[in-house]
Amino acid sequence: MKRHFDVIIIGAGSMGMAAGYYLAKQGVTTLLVDAFDPPHTEGSHHGDTRIIRHAYGEGRGYVPLALRAQQLWDELQNETHHNIFTKTRVLGFGPKNDSAFIDEAIESAKQYSLPIEVLDATEVQNRWSGVKLPDDYHAIFEPESGVLFSENCIRAYRELALAHGATILPNTPVEDVTVGENSVSIQTDKGLFTANKLILSSGAWNSKWFAKLDLNVPIEPRRQTIGWFEADEMLYSSTTFPAFTAVSSIGMYYGFPSFDGSGVKIGRHDYGQPVDPDKVDRQFGIYPEDEAYTREFLERYMPQAAGSLKRGRVCMYTNTPDEHFVIDLHPFYKHVVLAAGFSGHGFKFASVIGEVLSQLALTGKTKHDLSLFSITRPALQQSSRNN
Repeated sequence: MKRHFDVIIIGAGSMGMAAGYYLAKQGVTTLLVDAFDPPHTEGSHHGDTRIIRHAYGEGRGYVPLALRAQQLWDELQNETHHNIFTKTRVLGFGPKNDSAFIDEAIESAKQYSLPIEVLDATEVQNRWSGVKLPDDYHAIFEPESGVLFSENCIRAYRELALAHGATILPNTPVEDVTVGENSVSIQTDKGLFTANKLILSSGAWNSKWFAKLDLNVPIEPRRQTIGWFEADEMLYSSTTFPAFTAVSSIGMYYGFPSFDGSGVKIGRHDYGQPVDPDKVDRQFGIYPEDEAYTREFLERYMPQAAGSLKRGRVCMYTNTPDEHFVIDLHPFYKHVVLAAGFSGHGFKFASVIGEVLSQLALTGKTKHDLSLFSITRPALQQSSRNN
């Protein structure tokens, strides 16, 4: 087996697998190492589906990345036999006078001339009778957005990376990392591997390697749950009902229509227990709130989707204090690229982040503005001092 590569990627999940594809496609010798066998159920990319929104409530600085991500997902759709994206459309709603997230999404759409509709509660309910909103709510509707099939995305990037000559070592935990002045090495149970460049993209396990590389970056893994509920297919089928986000009096939520009778999928964004990723209990239902928090939302806002629980899953968010990503070069080792802290809203960007990581690894720069994701930004430095 080959022992030296141009680039080693630790963590072949969402961002890592995409980066591996873009590197291998350019003829770069690439080794992807993962503790599991992606796509898998141990990290953050399982659960079938993810929303891709273009108008962005987390900040208008994300919009150019979202649009490039959509372009790259569409290209991937044309290169693979897997189903990657479907245009379900996306509805976001919340209180008119107390929803900075919805307001920012509307403003971001205006700034970038994105096609949207702004609707009041009555207009929402007239169009989708399965939604019940208070009179003081409003909504943003994105007709060009939709749903990514997350595990298919990983499968497609994996198959294409291999086709272009990448080497993938699944079920291979990295035991140690050593960074030299112009090289890196990793130790695994399959031996020692070396490379000129390193990309760290190991999700909830990034903190271990950040500490190894003398980076005091506050990244907190949290246990998250999602559930699929029996629903009225006439109201909530993917052929008629959009994916959705919500800022409500009981929390921030996101959800999906029923695909082929799967049921409405729902998750709460602003809740989760801090966990050690090596010890997290992945059994859905061990806490009453695993089901209760999601059911409560459906009963209040989508009552005909609050049927019996069809299935539940546990995954992880990896949060930064400001919920913005970390995409940067190591401050001292410029041949080490960092990708971390995707805080529950990162998957939609995996295509473009993979492209960006490949560019940073090869040239140390990218045309995209990454200032929001700097490892030296004040929000991270302040939190580090407080810890």
